Amino acid sequence: MNNLTIVIPAYNEEQALASFLPELLDYCRKTGCKLIIVNDGSRDGTKELLNRCTDPAFFNPIHHKVNRGYGGAIKSGINATKTPLVITIDADGQHRLEDVTALYEALRSNDADMVIGNRRKHKESLYRKTGKALIRFIAGLLMPIPIHDLNSGMKIYITDLVRQYMHLCPDNMALSDIITLVFLNQHHLVLEHPITVAPRTSGTSTISIKTAFDTVLEIIHVATMFDPMRLFFPPALFFLLFSAVWGIPILLRGEGVSVGTLFLFVTGLIFFFLGLLAEQLALIRKNLTLSAPQDPPEDR
Repeated sequence: MNNLTIVIPAYNEEQALASFLPELLDYCRKTGCKLIIVNDGSRDGTKELLNRCTDPAFFNPIHHKVNRGYGGAIKSGINATKTPLVITIDADGQHRLEDVTALYEALRSNDADMVIGNRRKHKESLYRKTGKALIRFIAGLLMPIPIHDLNSGMKIYITDLVRQYMHLCPDNMALSDIITLVFLNQHHLVLEHPITVAPRTSGTSTISIKTAFDTVLEIIHVATMFDPMRLFFPPALFFLLFSAVWGIPILLRGEGVSVGTLFLFVTGLIFFFLGLLAEQLALIRKNLTLSAPQDPPEDR
């Protein structure tokens, strides 16, 4: 597995890393994996802990002076990766290292472009289950989603491929969902593999209602980029059909075309032509963004 790098974003995870890092370093020594942990402007002792464990042979931390967000830390780690494959996991010790091996084997045996660690069997609170279900429902309305666990933090990718799309992703927690949607929209082979998630033993989760709101906004942005007519055509069709249902009976009674009918008809046309315009802009934007230069390496 010396062609794999493990990338871990860490923000104020000193307590979790203190117990998880020795196991992680031992796993990397045994398997030959490289390790990059991105300290995302932590205010606790995360930086000092990582610096004490640095090993030039396979582990070098990256330190952000200020917090850039989960997505920003992931981007830094992936941009610094030098191996053909890269896997992201969380710093809180909830992911099992046996599953790193399982996802690695699943990607190689299926010649996949991305394999997502599916947490379907993991017990979650009703609050988080509801939020995840809502996000997946909204995403499913805007584009076909054959994947169950969109926002799993454990994903393995082909490095050059994921690096190509990093600049399309946000710097917040929504990156987990958006990178999956981008891969699906670009017709790459995305698979899922079951993983086991342990309970968090220390620290606190940063996921909140704002996280879900930001994710929904980012999903709408991606849908607008890749398939804007999927957004604009339904309301256009609704208003055009509504105008016909409203106006035809009035017209058959010989009372002419009503103001309401004209308003609905024009509104439908506006949505339709906005969709056509958005389609053209999306083609231009997609060609420009997918050919954009890579981000420069991060300061360590």
